[in-house]
Amino acid sequence: MGGDEAAGSGGKTTSDLVVERLLEWGIDTCFGICGDQVNGFFESLRTHPEMRFVHVRHEENAALACVGYAKFTGRPAACVATAGPGAVHLLNGLYDARIDGVPVIAITGLSYHDTIGAHFLQDLPSDRLLEHACMFSERIMGPAHAVPATDLAVRSALMNRTPSHLAIPIDVQSFVLDQDTSSPKNVPGHLSTAAQPFVVTPPGDQVRAAAEVLNGCERVAICAGAGARGAGEQLERVAELLGAPIIKAGLGKDCVPDDSPYTTGGMGLIGTRASHEAMETCDGFLIVGSSTPYYEFWPKPGQARGVQIDLNADRIAMRYPVEVGLVGHAGPALEALLPLLDRKSDRSFLERAQDTYRRWWELIGEQAADSGVPMRPQVVTWELSKALPDGAIVTGDAGTVTAWGGRLRLRRGMQYSFSGTLCSMGSALPYAIGAQCAHPDRPVIAFTGDGSMSMGMGELATLAQYNLPVKVVVVRNDCLALEVWEQTALLGNPQMGCELHPIDFAAVARACGLRSFRIDEPGQAAGVFAEAMSTDGPCLIEAVTDPYETPFGESLQPTHAQHIAQAFGKGEPAAGAMARNLLQPGRVALSPALQQHHDELARYR
Repeated sequence: MGGDEAAGSGGKTTSDLVVERLLEWGIDTCFGICGDQVNGFFESLRTHPEMRFVHVRHEENAALACVGYAKFTGRPAACVATAGPGAVHLLNGLYDARIDGVPVIAITGLSYHDTIGAHFLQDLPSDRLLEHACMFSERIMGPAHAVPATDLAVRSALMNRTPSHLAIPIDVQSFVLDQDTSSPKNVPGHLSTAAQPFVVTPPGDQVRAAAEVLNGCERVAICAGAGARGAGEQLERVAELLGAPIIKAGLGKDCVPDDSPYTTGGMGLIGTRASHEAMETCDGFLIVGSSTPYYEFWPKPGQARGVQIDLNADRIAMRYPVEVGLVGHAGPALEALLPLLDRKSDRSFLERAQDTYRRWWELIGEQAADSGVPMRPQVVTWELSKALPDGAIVTGDAGTVTAWGGRLRLRRGMQYSFSGTLCSMGSALPYAIGAQCAHPDRPVIAFTGDGSMSMGMGELATLAQYNLPVKVVVVRNDCLALEVWEQTALLGNPQMGCELHPIDFAAVARACGLRSFRIDEPGQAAGVFAEAMSTDGPCLIEAVTDPYETPFGESLQPTHAQHIAQAFGKGEPAAGAMARNLLQPGRVALSPALQQHHDELARYR
């Protein structure tokens, strides 16, 4: 239906016009929950079955499912929630979209148009409530406003890679076009859904300046983030020319596979020693699509000459004093840079990084071979990595499981993402729901922890209801283990408020209609993961692990190790177990911080 047809569809309701316009834009999936102040919109969903509706159990997860959908497609899905609490519940997922830069279309109800602000039930101004989370947030005033507002919402979401929001009063949802009068400025036929793809390439003089900087350095390190996703081929070609290791920020985990000969894996507190060693000793630094908050692990200001590529001009030099900023998409910018780069004959910087990375993976393998019970989380990541099907999509979560997710070995063709900046616990499962709806023929695995899983267990029923074949892996340690380590390593305090009441997640999954498995000891892991991955339909794998295995032992900075020793001295109840795990010989061999504070920590082992 084009603009002229929309203007002449007198029997269509406001909601019909919105739904049909979304379909014209190619937005054909909607996640949400019905409610009295959005039921007029649901009537249009009922009469437009080409708009797939997925009934989730919590509105936050509707928005997070949209984020998962967009992260693995680049296209928006819609989420819908009733007025008042429904709209409030959307906020967290919409902020996740805003901060991580993905397009989402949110639709909420409002009170009757003539009772807004009159203290009726659920009378919250959702258009104003969501306007900070959504770059575009407007109230639809009537049927004649429906198509123009929808077009602007979609264009804003696509152009700015942010969520957009439309708020519709409950009675306006069911008004028909004949009940409304277009203003003289709303000229029939002035709208279309013309596509708006765009590619930004930096100007040639800036590209030449960037090449001069990088060619003038001997030891270049590359940090790649979310903005480098989809540019892996160009990244590896640049790395080959410059002899440069590719260090991956969390949201850039899948920009190149973990078995690429150029990557040293992750960075930050949950990164690898190889990544940090490369950044500590480089004299050139190329930042591609990253503004990670863990930039204290980057080269010190003045240590390395810097070049940064980012689509957002306001992020150039935000974390590091680069000499040259290239504003544009990563792929075209790197492609323009490639012919101007000189191949470095000295490969020693890359070779040293590769050697340290190899030693780090050998350490992970040794840890995964530990037969102790409760088992180490490395057993889970090691065996799951081997069991992941080709082309798998993996969604991660917040907590220590973020660190363990970083230790999954992605092969070429696999994708991974998580709530990387907002760090929203409970996002892995709704992300996976969105990803599976977007890619019904690809294997999708939600990799989560018990703290995050307990926040959204209801979505297991969503998997069962729609027979979405997501495999949910729950790393269970009955503890908010990341907080244990953050309270000790970042603040020097003993843990407080981190215990979790045990939940039998396998039993919960069965009660929701899913097949479930449980891994209690290392010897079970390989067989269980192989069977689970070959299971038709959704299933859950619960893996019981050691809560005091450190998620960042090899990547601690000296101040972190000192803080841990202080927390132990203040009476940390798990000091013995934590010290034993920290001071394993292979880990100490890779960690200057643990070597420096070994004796202080060893007193508690």
